[in-house]
Amino acid sequence: MTKIIGPVTVNINKGTLSQVLEIIIPQDKLEYSVQNNQITISQKNEKLIVSTEVTQEIIKGTVKDINGNPLAGASITIKGTNTSTMTNEKGEYQIIAKSTDIIVITFLGYQKQEISVAGRKSRNIAMTRDQQTLETVDVVATGYQTIDRRKFTGAATKVKAEDAQRFGVPDVSRMLEGQVSGVSVQNVSGTFGAAPKIRVRGATSITGDNKPLWVIDGIILEDVVNISNDQLSTWDASTLLGSSVAGINPDDIESFEILKDAAATSLYGARAMNGVIIITTKKGKAGTQAVSYLGNATTYLRPSYSQFDILNSYDQMSIYAELARKGAIDYALIRNNMNSGIFGNLSRALTTWNEDGTPMVENTVEGREAFLNRYVYQNTDWFKTLFNNSLLQEHSLSFSNGTENVQTYISSSFLQDDGWAKSNGVRRYTANIRGNFKIDDNLSIGIISTGSIRDQKAPGTLGQDSNPVTGVVARDFDINPFSYALNTSRVVAPFDQNGDREFITMNFAPFNILHELEKNYMELKMLDLKVQGEVNYKLPANINYNFIGAYRYASTGNEHKMYENSNLANAYRAGTRFGVTGFENATIADANRFLYRDPKNIEGRPQTVLPYGGMYITSDNGLKSFYLRNSLNWNKEFNNHFLTAFAIQEIRYLDRMNKESIGFGYQFEKGGVPFIDPNMIKRNVESNFPY
Repeated sequence: MTKIIGPVTVNINKGTLSQVLEIIIPQDKLEYSVQNNQITISQKNEKLIVSTEVTQEIIKGTVKDINGNPLAGASITIKGTNTSTMTNEKGEYQIIAKSTDIIVITFLGYQKQEISVAGRKSRNIAMTRDQQTLETVDVVATGYQTIDRRKFTGAATKVKAEDAQRFGVPDVSRMLEGQVSGVSVQNVSGTFGAAPKIRVRGATSITGDNKPLWVIDGIILEDVVNISNDQLSTWDASTLLGSSVAGINPDDIESFEILKDAAATSLYGARAMNGVIIITTKKGKAGTQAVSYLGNATTYLRPSYSQFDILNSYDQMSIYAELARKGAIDYALIRNNMNSGIFGNLSRALTTWNEDGTPMVENTVEGREAFLNRYVYQNTDWFKTLFNNSLLQEHSLSFSNGTENVQTYISSSFLQDDGWAKSNGVRRYTANIRGNFKIDDNLSIGIISTGSIRDQKAPGTLGQDSNPVTGVVARDFDINPFSYALNTSRVVAPFDQNGDREFITMNFAPFNILHELEKNYMELKMLDLKVQGEVNYKLPANINYNFIGAYRYASTGNEHKMYENSNLANAYRAGTRFGVTGFENATIADANRFLYRDPKNIEGRPQTVLPYGGMYITSDNGLKSFYLRNSLNWNKEFNNHFLTAFAIQEIRYLDRMNKESIGFGYQFEKGGVPFIDPNMIKRNVESNFPY
């Protein structure tokens, strides 16, 4: 035994055996144990430190299918790391790995494999088909064919309905907003049924049509009303009927397919140059039975002035006061202006006398200030006055059932929107019945019937007028609540000090926005029905025959009611003895462009063509269409090549009908008895207006 330590001398008083051994024995060289009153001291063995580091090596190999064909683009990953690579066109790969690593190989349509390196520098992998993946191959629905996406050469994007569904947005066309690159959806109005601007790959024409083509279950969905770019941009009344898909229940949709490139024109012609949006609806599935209910309640908070940079009434009145001090306000002229607010009311009050012979407002600095002081802190919240915290509720109930030979799908929905703004509201009902029947291995048929009903109310609006000489575009009597709230001064009050409605002047006639929304509004009704049938038959030699036929009937009605005491009706008689004042005003009559001037009597005075009653405009649109199509599809696959031939024959019939009636002098309060002034007909004939 090698000498480790020499003699040791220690002085310990009252120590234990273990304490003594710990002191006298060097811990780095010796160790001890006490067993059965026997002390054993031994030399420590030096521990051998062995490196556990595993070296990395380059692993090479190939990835092929079970037939020996190389798989280019297969993903090779070291499990649990970010190290990965892909196979080249020959199916070859190389990757740095440790002998203890596991390699994960994946390729679309094939089962994932995991193999251990196990110290081998070469690993060849044979991939097997994934049957489950094959059953769910992604396909492109073009409306005419259903093609494997890997064999489709056009530009198409598929969006599942559950990914695009937006609660509180019941219009199908708005569901695509922000879903697909190259597709822009711009809302021109928040009113239900108004067609948004949808552009696929941008605008293709400055003045022509830019909207995409809608295809539902293989049938082109025609617009009941054709909306021009002009009408779409200016919120024309017809845009409320412009969305061709507003009658579709979003819960009935399975998926969207957007065809973006010009290849779609080979199927749908020139109308597809703006893109095609194809909707595939739900159908029953074999082996399943389900009842589904979807309820949705959405509230929209009214706008707030905190979202806009608009002067309050105090700042506005400060500007008015400075204008008055500098003599920029002429009370004698402003009272006859076409449009005037509180200063127009002040001007008329200065020249209006009480029964005791005193003026309503003294024409002194103190008198005018007393009248105007009320408006300094008026600060009208037009958003609160004209908008509600609206509630939109939508309920959808569907039943799906299916066996191997028969699949059915039935659904119904109800939507009610109380309206975000005053004088707005809509109710919509939809129903859908679909059946698919497999007669034998070669023959199958399908039947679809859909229907929708819509009742809607909206503020009255007229079409825009454009001057071809000056290029000025304007719309008379625009009472859009949002536009009014955004552009009307906050010093204007909707109610006076007694709680009665306070009127200002617009179009030379008294105007209160709340009163006008009650006396000038539109009622819209729409009915849309469609029946569709389909037959599929497998012929010999890989030929598939398909027949599809559909009939559609759609009808819309728009009743625009303008009562006798509305601002619109009063504007047509302002300045004459039939106006609200009861006496003629030559200044207003000469400036009022709504009065009639007889071209044969140049010296004659302007006269009204609407002395009594209001106006009643009805507009009806109808659509009848049928579509028949026969097609043959032949497919052949050989030696990794795919050949297809497609032939179609189709018949399309479309009949649009539009009729409009303008009733002048319509007396709503007297059972609809009209009072027709002959000058109205004369004016319309001379101006080439419809009547």
